[in-house]
Amino acid sequence: MENGKKKVLAIAGATGYIGRWFMERFKDNYHIIGLSRREVQDNPYPEIEWRQVELYSISSTQKALEGVDYALYLVHSMNASTRLNQGSFEDTDLLLADNFARAASANGVEQVVYLGGILPKNEPESTWSRHLRSRLEVEKTLAYGTAALTALRASIIVGPGGSSFQMIKNLVEKLPVMICPKWTESKTQPISLQDTLTIIDGCLGNPNVFGKAIEIGSPEVMSYQEMMLKTAAVMGKKRYIFSVPFFSPGLSKLWVGYFGESPAQLVSPLVESLKHTMTVSDELAFREFPIAYQSYEESVNIALRSGREPLLPTFIPLGRRENTVRSIQRLSNTFGKSAYWASNRYKVWLPTFFKSIVKARENREGVVSFYLFFITVPMLQLSWIKDRSEKKRQLFYISGGWLVGRPDYGWLEFREVLGGKYIITAIHEFVPKIPWYLYVSTQARMHLWVRNRYGRYLQKLRPRAVPLR
Repeated sequence: MENGKKKVLAIAGATGYIGRWFMERFKDNYHIIGLSRREVQDNPYPEIEWRQVELYSISSTQKALEGVDYALYLVHSMNASTRLNQGSFEDTDLLLADNFARAASANGVEQVVYLGGILPKNEPESTWSRHLRSRLEVEKTLAYGTAALTALRASIIVGPGGSSFQMIKNLVEKLPVMICPKWTESKTQPISLQDTLTIIDGCLGNPNVFGKAIEIGSPEVMSYQEMMLKTAAVMGKKRYIFSVPFFSPGLSKLWVGYFGESPAQLVSPLVESLKHTMTVSDELAFREFPIAYQSYEESVNIALRSGREPLLPTFIPLGRRENTVRSIQRLSNTFGKSAYWASNRYKVWLPTFFKSIVKARENREGVVSFYLFFITVPMLQLSWIKDRSEKKRQLFYISGGWLVGRPDYGWLEFREVLGGKYIITAIHEFVPKIPWYLYVSTQARMHLWVRNRYGRYLQKLRPRAVPLR
């Protein structure tokens, strides 16, 4: 607090496991702004402010971060708000993190604290799971903004309502004998929810941790098998656990998903990551202040005995989703060009690729019209938004054409991410004109195919030469 005035803290992912417990515990320490896609109907904690935001939109995110001092970023593989989402979780998380970094920079946010995952040691990044590589990408992307980034990397966080611990609990509860995959012998350092929240609070507004990556975990190093045995002991259950080498990743996902009663979107990235040893390194360990870490058994006992989870507001349902489409793809930027170049090149490449089938015309106002064969009515029109575009990001409204169901709704963008290593091309909130079932089986597939071919075209270009000094 400065002169009795609370610092303003925005939490992205506020309705999730960590977000709701942090708000419950520290709602009197900060002026907390919870960010949610849905509008609040009834708020049980008037001291917590809620702002409606669409994190896929830079302008919406920028508005949501107005007047914010610090931000806590807890977003992981967010579900799309559209009926059809064409894009991997890695590309989606990369786009969302870039939006957040840009919005935080525009508002002069002092610090962003990001909760990610412990990374493998002494293993090439190419061998990491997709989930862990994505976590590091998000961390790097948030660091490109002007806000100081503090990246906290954790393994399993044990507490009431935690999905990873709930999965372990369900396995122990259901299976007296467990023949487990080999990855259950991998070592890690779980941490209690209480200690995690204490560390987050201690990092917010602390200049000593600005620009740092910090790994957090209790001093206890244990395997996942040991975690299950310790959990069974706290639950008062005798369990026998053996590991065998012949479990494939696919079988592991089925086994954990079924008996752990966990959704595929959680199980898949988790199982892929558990093959790695994820322990806290000496050089990145948290040492900002001493912590009397809870033991694993203590944190399990609290997680099992807790009678409730923190209250959340009652939100107004989003309602029936329109037939909208979001499509996000990353293009390798080995050619070292800008998003401005890539967007303009696309206008040239598309008619060239389709030869006489597709033609493109651009007027003085920056409206690009694409025509099919000799049809005089454009199938698609893109209107360049000059005042919201710059070299690293180009924005176009999908403003017309006989393929477009709503000319006032969707937009297309090209943007550089990770310092220009990649270019993300994305269509947001596009509403097709043709019937939905026909769109999904034709136009949607064609769009992906064309975008992938454009990506291949860019990969074949020669990298930009680095001038000699």
